[in-house]
Amino acid sequence: MRALVVLVLLAVLVMAATCYESHESMESHEYLNPFLNRQRANGFIRDDTGLRAVLQERIRERNKAPQERQREICEDFYLCEQYALNHGYPAAYRHYFGRRRNK
Repeated sequence: MRALVVLVLLAVLVMAATCYESHESMESHEYLNPFLNRQRANGFIRDDTGLRAVLQERIRERNKAPQERQREICEDFYLCEQYALNHGYPAAYRHYFGRRRNK
């Protein structure tokens, strides 16, 4: 009988030690109120102006300047890129691709 009482007390102590909620687990305040108010929710959701800016950036990527397109074409061709290191990209593009347009 005495061993049973000691065993029950030991079980209660182990349960109290493992089931204790510390202050750190309550710091997030989600325990008391799991929902966000409107002001806090708007802090991390993009509004339409942010989405419009991303869309404008995508449009600008599609509509590149002619010099940018010429440079990319020249970078893809090894000989043109080597020529551009010495003479510049406009001269390299004219040298390798300029004559083809005139024909």
